Amino acid sequence: QLLALTNNLRSTMTSLRRTDILSLIHLRSDGRRPQEIRHMSCHLGALPSTTDCGSALPTSACSGSALVRMGLTQVLAVVRGPADVTKRSEELPDRAVLEVSIRTAPFSQPGDRRNVNPSTDRRLIEQSNLIQIALSSSLLLHLYPKCKISVTVMVLADDGGRLEAGINAATLALMDAGIPLKDMVCACSAGRWNAGGGGGEDIVVDLNRREIQAATGTGGGSGGAGVGTSDTIYLPVATMPQRGTIVLAQCESRLSGGEEAFGEVLEAAMGGCQAVMEVMSAAVRERGAGLLKARQGKAGVILEDC
Repeated sequence: QLLALTNNLRSTMTSLRRTDILSLIHLRSDGRRPQEIRHMSCHLGALPSTTDCGSALPTSACSGSALVRMGLTQVLAVVRGPADVTKRSEELPDRAVLEVSIRTAPFSQPGDRRNVNPSTDRRLIEQSNLIQIALSSSLLLHLYPKCKISVTVMVLADDGGRLEAGINAATLALMDAGIPLKDMVCACSAGRWNAGGGGGEDIVVDLNRREIQAATGTGGGSGGAGVGTSDTIYLPVATMPQRGTIVLAQCESRLSGGEEAFGEVLEAAMGGCQAVMEVMSAAVRERGAGLLKARQGKAGVILEDC
């Protein structure tokens, strides 16, 4: 009888999926708690400032760069400038012109290896405008009149949240280039999603591709219009945490709970931005300490064969 009970228990555990087990203990599909962001790492100065950025990126030398990983999403941002405007008709007499473009590598999305034209793809154009709006609120553009600052964001791996990762990477690249900011622009998403399949709904932070697909019905690129169920919300938010200012909040889902539901999700997203700021601040301090050691002649030198 004990052997039969053991076999029945083993067959039951085998039939349960990993997501079912996680939902029973109130964890998300990737093992995170509802208010926990994905593992995040930042690296300033990912590209040497004296080298060209390659064929996929602008060919002139970059002034600053940053590589940001948020879970399985990986984004590289490159900044050029401030530099003179090539066309006189584009320059502004009282401030600099901020130009932002986002591109995706052919291997960034699983199962889709098509080359996407950033000048014609609607989602990439929309996300470029959103990143430009978020950065313009913090950049001191009036210090560089008649100049242009170019920011190029390359999505190397997309597991959801490429807009938020692009904003974070662009902010760090601008800081690496030495361009003054009012405050760091930190981005994170939040949503209300029934992860367990029951009647309750959880407010989750930093949604991945699977959660974004469940909330909006899109491919997780966070920028295209999609229609989810009436009980799901997906809200990307960008803030200046030290000032407590929201610079970007875009909700493309239908709100069934009204203003109260939106306020709860917005508050969770701001908490995620605060956690993102702590990771970004640590990366900036690490970069500053490395530059100080190099200036004092205490940094190690790695020689590479040409």
